[in-house]
Amino acid sequence: MAEAKPDVAPVSWTRTMTDMEFELFSNMIYSVTGIKMPPVKKLMLTSRLSKRMKALEIKSYSQYYDYICSPEGRSAEFHRMIDAVTTNKTDFFRESDHFSILAERVIPELTARTRFMQGNPINIWSAGCSTGEEPYTIGMVASDYFGENRSSVSILATDISTRVLETAVNGIYTENAIKPIPLYLRKKYILRGKGDKAGLFRISPDIRKMVTFRKLNLMDKRLIPGAEMDIVFCRNVIIYFDRGTQAELFDKFYDTMAPGGYLFIGSSETLHGISDKFIPAGPTVYRKK
Repeated sequence: MAEAKPDVAPVSWTRTMTDMEFELFSNMIYSVTGIKMPPVKKLMLTSRLSKRMKALEIKSYSQYYDYICSPEGRSAEFHRMIDAVTTNKTDFFRESDHFSILAERVIPELTARTRFMQGNPINIWSAGCSTGEEPYTIGMVASDYFGENRSSVSILATDISTRVLETAVNGIYTENAIKPIPLYLRKKYILRGKGDKAGLFRISPDIRKMVTFRKLNLMDKRLIPGAEMDIVFCRNVIIYFDRGTQAELFDKFYDTMAPGGYLFIGSSETLHGISDKFIPAGPTVYRKK
């Protein structure tokens, strides 16, 4: 189905973004997503937005901005603009030490708690899940620990990008993408494509059923309704936020987590000077006080 194009007057193509146009877009992106776009990101933003403009046959950045601000553009294009500007780099078993800590220390400790022994699952949230490699890695690690009793774990995976969530839900990856998965887990949880799907690999239904994907903006005032989270993975996400936004986000994580819950952040990230509500529990691993 072809994209609906806005009714715009023909103008000459503008290949460069002015400083004023960049400020308009960066302010909009920051207000909606919390992502800070310094001036050094101007070339990147120019390149990514130009692809959307060409698809819509819009000839200038200011015209594209006006369209996004219109009721029609807000409905039809805004989410595509967000998809275009967000960065979605991820891998299976990225920062693998975290998954060793999860399997060897965190899950055993949580399963010894009264709430789990009363029949409640361990609630895990992958925030900023991108194309799904992180929550599926969590699912494989948890399934390997619990065996057939996969209902012992509930995994929620969220992202602001509609595009990456579609990939995540399908759970289909290239051979190069699945290489970080240990061979014994590949044999258990990865299905090899055949025919026109040759060269592609899909996460097994048992693992896919463990994960619920949902579109979510981390800047929403209330993040996760319902059950308290025992574990939160939010890795390599806060590097795109300023310190004020980081502090607000960790306050919201704190409010969603069960007492003594675990927070995993990226290896290049820290809570030092940002939040004192968590205590260190390992390399870029924290516990809720």
